[in-house]
Amino acid sequence: MAEKKRRQPSLREAVPGLGRILRRFSHHVRDQRRLLVLGSLALLAEVAMRLLEPWPLAYVIDHLVVQAGAELGSATGAAQEQPGLGTAALLTLCAVGLLAVVALRALASYAMTVCFALAGNRVLTRVRSELYAHLNRLSVAFHDKARTGDLVTRVTGDVGRLQEATVTALLPLVGNVVTLVGMLVVIAVLDPVLGLVVLVVLPFFAVINVRLTRRIAGVSREQRSAEGAIASLATESLGSMRVVHSYSLAGRLQERFGGSNERSLRDGVRAKKLSAGLERKTDVLVGVATALVLWAGGWRVLSGDLTPGELTVFLTYLKTAMKPMRDVAKYTGRIAKAAASGERIVDVLDQRPDLVDASWARPAPRFRGWVELRDVWLAYSPGHPTLRGLDLRVRAGERVAVVGPSGSGKSTLVALLSRLRDPDQGQVMIDGHDLRDLTLESVRSQVSVVLQESVLFALSVRENIALGVSRDVTDEEIEEAARTAGAHDFIMALPDGYDTVVGERGATLSGGQRQRIAIARAAVRRAPVVVLDEALTGLDPQTEGEVVGALRRLTEGRTTFVVTHDLEAARDADRVVWIEEGTVRLQGAPDEVLGVMARAGHA
Repeated sequence: MAEKKRRQPSLREAVPGLGRILRRFSHHVRDQRRLLVLGSLALLAEVAMRLLEPWPLAYVIDHLVVQAGAELGSATGAAQEQPGLGTAALLTLCAVGLLAVVALRALASYAMTVCFALAGNRVLTRVRSELYAHLNRLSVAFHDKARTGDLVTRVTGDVGRLQEATVTALLPLVGNVVTLVGMLVVIAVLDPVLGLVVLVVLPFFAVINVRLTRRIAGVSREQRSAEGAIASLATESLGSMRVVHSYSLAGRLQERFGGSNERSLRDGVRAKKLSAGLERKTDVLVGVATALVLWAGGWRVLSGDLTPGELTVFLTYLKTAMKPMRDVAKYTGRIAKAAASGERIVDVLDQRPDLVDASWARPAPRFRGWVELRDVWLAYSPGHPTLRGLDLRVRAGERVAVVGPSGSGKSTLVALLSRLRDPDQGQVMIDGHDLRDLTLESVRSQVSVVLQESVLFALSVRENIALGVSRDVTDEEIEEAARTAGAHDFIMALPDGYDTVVGERGATLSGGQRQRIAIARAAVRRAPVVVLDEALTGLDPQTEGEVVGALRRLTEGRTTFVVTHDLEAARDADRVVWIEEGTVRLQGAPDEVLGVMARAGHA
């Protein structure tokens, strides 16, 4: 019932959608104007050759076939020669002319296809790069709400579908429509009566096309939405296979996947049925138009208003001119799907990052590490602040443990230091500089973060460590960082040493090994401010001891924030800050603060 009540977009509405897509990507299109101009010239040449193609045949019919019939019917049987050229020479000339026109049309069609396809592929390759780069620029808040699989579908599937439809449907359709217009003009000039007969059919085609494409466009959007849900579920489950097996979730996840899969199947079948129906109705209309022209044209030949050759040109034009109508029907589904995919791409590109460099922002100088938070308020949802007027000052080189219950604002506090978030109110300052007055890149490059879950990429160990900085890193710097993290020995024991490619998310390494490579990645940055966000959680005692030593070497002489639930892990800090309900409840020497927390029942 919901589907019946939902208003489906029409073809008229799809055209502005395509216009929105073209406007959004116009800067990429302009870069390909040379190819587009060449393709357009080839298109006009191809249309001209199509218009010329039936005329050699018409000439043969009017001047040879009709003449031969007249000779056979004459009482005298006297031969009448064509002035200037003999019959054999005329036939040869017409055949050669037809061959030349067909060859030139094929050449022009090839040039048009190559130019338009190359331009389209270049544009959409850049669109994919722009989309991926834009997703990387969008804030953590956006990605917290978005579904990863759906975003992957937009980067891969939606751009691919737009690319395919542009090359295989939209560009050929433009050529066919120009051909249709050219042939209708020639038909109208040759014989307005027969031209009117052809034009009578077009409104019927327009009505059928509008009605069916309205439904095709709507179904296509629903299908893309279902495919996005499939991709999201697949990404979530395949990326959490240990949890799936441990909790025997395969059956329940399969049910969810099957539901989305069936929905995509139903929508795909509906779209195919609608497209097929449109094509077959168009075939019937073309047959009706051809029959009308044949009937009316035959009478006009008998009455002497039209030659047999001209009627042949009419029928040839009609057959050729109706091909674009068939193509409109055939390509409507593809174009509707491309429009839906293109709008999904533009929807993401229109998302504005929450965090951007201010117009007055300047690159940060090299930090010493003095950190100050002044009356900081921050809410993830309106009316529910996570930080409530938090004040904190940390000296350069000081090691501060941030403790407190879950949801108290610990991770939010340290996220402010990397400008993953900006405060709604108050100031976050390093060395007296408000971070909002500095560029994002220059701030983030001076803050190293080691998280509880150390994410590695399916690259070599060397490349994973080098990802810590944007500049080129020498092998010596990488090895020094690995030694700082206590990772050099086990890396050298890997099959290819530093060139060993790790599995996705580092699955081929142990938890401790992943964590130490993550520490090496942080160490190669040589950042003056270090954040350890639950960096020891989930490690066994022996591995924890190795990682603790690596973290101690990493943070030596640097301003360090240790976010932890483990109160014992906070004892080697210079100061402990107890945060609760978004504000600093207590801060001071570790024994003092931890003792108060123990007496308060937070041990």
